[in-house]
Amino acid sequence: MIGTLISIIVTIIIVGVIYWAITQLLPLIPLPEPFARIVHVLLMVLLVLVVLYVILMLLGAAGVHTPFRWSGIGGGGLAALSTATTVDLS
Repeated sequence: MIGTLISIIVTIIIVGVIYWAITQLLPLIPLPEPFARIVHVLLMVLLVLVVLYVILMLLGAAGVHTPFRWSGIGGGGLAALSTATTVDLS
């Protein structure tokens, strides 16, 4: 559990540094005011989603019950589709 907490803190620090770097570089790009605000809001939403995803993954790996179940990429749906069309050639 301590390792999970340390990983969450490190994740938040890394995302904070990325946020700080992007907010420092964003004024160097000449954008009109509405577009600059939209980019800033999208950046915040994206970073919050990344932090929540990483925290939920770490807590799930630590054995803490989370309200969402992450079954990995595809969730096995692609495997079910690919085996449904097999032909027996024997």
